[in-house]
Amino acid sequence: MNIICKNCNQHFKGHYCSNCGQPAETHKLDFHFLMHEIQHGLIHFDKGILYSAKQLFTRPGNTIREFIEGKRIKHFKPLSLVIILATLYGVLYHYFHINLIADAPTDSETLSIINPKAANEWVATHFSWITLATIPFYSLGTYIAFRKQGYNYIEYFILNTFKASQRLFVHIALFPLLYYYNGTPNIKTITQILYVIDIILIYWTNVQFFNKLTKTKAFLLSVLSHVIFLVSSVLILSIIITILNKLHN
Repeated sequence: MNIICKNCNQHFKGHYCSNCGQPAETHKLDFHFLMHEIQHGLIHFDKGILYSAKQLFTRPGNTIREFIEGKRIKHFKPLSLVIILATLYGVLYHYFHINLIADAPTDSETLSIINPKAANEWVATHFSWITLATIPFYSLGTYIAFRKQGYNYIEYFILNTFKASQRLFVHIALFPLLYYYNGTPNIKTITQILYVIDIILIYWTNVQFFNKLTKTKAFLLSVLSHVIFLVSSVLILSIIITILNKLHN
């Protein structure tokens, strides 16, 4: 029996429209419908995040490569995932008044336009956007270092989006350490430990993702990729600060 899709008027057979994916059955908008949608949304929201989290810490490079190649139904959308995690981390950072930026020396002859406390507050408020802003630089490093591996820039962007989420999962899990040592000299050590963990995760994921390369070559290219990321991001940051200083003067 042919069914006419109520969304696009396509004639089809089965449970879903072959043209737009609309279900054959559309229920009346009532309380039962609302409760079903809330339950369905929450369950799939949780399952998607939990599935992605598990995969990113058991077989990160393999699952990201499979996602890029088309195995995507169980994963939470990578951009949505990194925005949610970065926003959560930023809220924690802001609410608990975590301060990772040291105060500038008061005897400096040239006063910077950047106030450390204001900068720390700005970072906390815009953490999700800052996280997203670093992904293109990570992707640039990956694209240049691994340019012969057959992936385009957007595919490397997705790879680095997943890697950003992976790092955020760790930072959120270890946030109690930041809170405990906040305002003490030891917080610098904690941030260094987090950075080392980030680097290990990046290299581990790359070694799995680029499985056609030897582990040694994948590791060395990962080092090159990270150097390119650091140089490009520092260069852009320096340009922005220079422009702001000129505007301020």
